[in-house]
Amino acid sequence: MKNCLKDPESLSTAPVVAAGLIGGWQVARATGVRPIGGVVLTAAGVLAGRSWWARKGAATAVGLSAAYLGAFGASHPLAKRIGAWPSVLTVTAAAAGAAYWFGDRN
Repeated sequence: MKNCLKDPESLSTAPVVAAGLIGGWQVARATGVRPIGGVVLTAAGVLAGRSWWARKGAATAVGLSAAYLGAFGASHPLAKRIGAWPSVLTVTAAAAGAAYWFGDRN
């Protein structure tokens, strides 16, 4: 079977991070089943992490993975202050920006 995943060193991870955070939230919201949103969040995180590891090494992969999960965690209390959409967009911008700056940029 041919590998259906893109070469990890050529994948742009910032859009994957954005898709994981926004997509995971929307799937959970639309279905009413939070674990399904978690599957989307996890799949995007694994895909991005695979690229960070291949391109930049373990330390960057761990740091960006922590930022990704931290963004997810921070979105919840932030949503209570500024609303769900603004919260998700804010943490997504921060996490995707970090993914671009530390993971994608040469």
